[in-house]
Amino acid sequence: MTDNYFNYFTEIEEHFQRARGTGLFLLSPLDWALIEAWKNSGVPLEAVLRGIDAAFEKWRARPARARYQMVNSVAYCAQAVAEEAQSMSAGAPAKRRETAPPFSLEDVRKHLQRNAEALRAAGHSDLAESLERLDLEKLYGDLEQLEQRLTAIEEKMIARARVASSEEALFEARRALDHELKPYRGRMNAEQLATLERQFLDRKVLESAGLPRLSLFYLTV
Repeated sequence: MTDNYFNYFTEIEEHFQRARGTGLFLLSPLDWALIEAWKNSGVPLEAVLRGIDAAFEKWRARPARARYQMVNSVAYCAQAVAEEAQSMSAGAPAKRRETAPPFSLEDVRKHLQRNAEALRAAGHSDLAESLERLDLEKLYGDLEQLEQRLTAIEEKMIARARVASSEEALFEARRALDHELKPYRGRMNAEQLATLERQFLDRKVLESAGLPRLSLFYLTV
C-alpha cells in the first residue's frame, strides 16, 4: 500500500489550503469531482501536490496588478498537475512502501454496514447484499483489492442512478457544472474535461438519489 494512499482527498485539500494561505477555504463540488477524477485516473498524489505548488508559484510571480483575484479552485492547478504527472510518468516508477492501514477493520466494517443499510433503504437490496458478502477478514489484508470490489459495486449503483434521473435533474447538474467550470476550461484538454464532467455528474446524480459513496476514500474525507 502506498503511503497516504487512502488520504488522497484530505492530503490534497490541506495542501491546497496551505498553498492558498487560508485554512478556512472550502473546496467546491467541482474541486472534489476533479480530485476524484485524478484519483480514478491514477494521477499520483505527489504529482498533484507538486502541481499545486507550481501553479501557485507561477501565480505569485505575476505582477501585483495581475493578482487581484485569488485562486479559488483546485481547477486552477489542473494544467500544472497534468504536467507534473506526465513528468513523473516519464521517470522511474515510484517505490511502494508498506504502511499500516489508515483505519481499523471495525472502521471498514461500520462503513460497509452503513452503506448497505442506505442501499437497502433506497431499494437496492442486491447491492446491499453484495457489500455484506464481502469477506472483510480476508480483504482487510489487501485494501486495494477491497477498494476495487467496492468500485465495481459503486459503478453499478451509479449506472442505475443515472437511468433513474430525470432529464431536468441531469440538465440542472450539467448547467451547474458549466457555470463552475467556465473559468478553467482553458486549463484542461478534451480528455481531462470529459473525465471531470463525468465525475461531477456522477456525484450530483448520487447526491440527488440520496445514495452513499462506497469507496474507502470516503472514510477519510
